[in-house]
Amino acid sequence: MKYEIVELEEKIIQGIAIKTTNQDGKSIKDIGETWQRLFTDGIYENIPNKINGKTIGLYTKYEGDYTKPYLFIAGAEVRKGEKINKEIESIVIPKGKYAKFIIIGDIKNSVGEAWQEIWNMDLKRKYICDFEEYQNNLGDMEKQEIHIYIGIED
Repeated sequence: MKYEIVELEEKIIQGIAIKTTNQDGKSIKDIGETWQRLFTDGIYENIPNKINGKTIGLYTKYEGDYTKPYLFIAGAEVRKGEKINKEIESIVIPKGKYAKFIIIGDIKNSVGEAWQEIWNMDLKRKYICDFEEYQNNLGDMEKQEIHIYIGIED
């Protein structure tokens, strides 16, 4: 799977979080429910100071590598991280070097397949912040453009 190395500036993400793990398919259920809550409960619309209309799926607070528990946040990039309520998490994605993958396909299967490939790659990952940025540039849910950023060592 092809990728490019990019330097990113710090980003502030706000959204709803769940602690999960990739063991026994738990993350598939947890992450799906978190995305659903973000939109059906009107949370996304109420996040102030959004930079754009893109959604972010953030993986952070790893307790080891991808086989250990981590925190998943579904939300958006914001200009500043004001505390909205106790349900909304605010996390800073640190400035640094990331491997950037571009995926085009349906949101569920294409992203899951990409992660399976990434887990099997020989990347020197930081395991601090990795994220998906959904470009939301097409109405066709089968041909979405998704950018996956993996934090890597310098």
